[in-house]
Amino acid sequence: MHAVETTLSVTRVDAWAVNSAHCQAHYQIVAEAEPDVLCRVLNYFALQFLTPRQVAVNREDDLMNIDIVMDGLSWHRAQVIGEKIRNLISVCSLEMWPADSVGPEEMLAVAR
Repeated sequence: MHAVETTLSVTRVDAWAVNSAHCQAHYQIVAEAEPDVLCRVLNYFALQFLTPRQVAVNREDDLMNIDIVMDGLSWHRAQVIGEKIRNLISVCSLEMWPADSVGPEEMLAVAR
């Protein structure tokens, strides 16, 4: 038997946006409070070999508010993961924005 060496800073290459700068994305998710919903949401990051910088979860009655901050991915890749999360049957809403920019309320005001 021999030891297998691994590096902690392994990142998966973004094949769709190789030349894009990496950003820090903020996801704000409202989902039904089901026992497996947090695992299903975080699994989309795990499948890409990504570890969130920050995760905050609050349950209010039948809903869960999930805030995730993720860095080290292109904005395109962040959006693809966001769309996959949005398509989960238990997810009621998902807002996302680059973490270094304004939040969703200010983005809506700018979009109008």
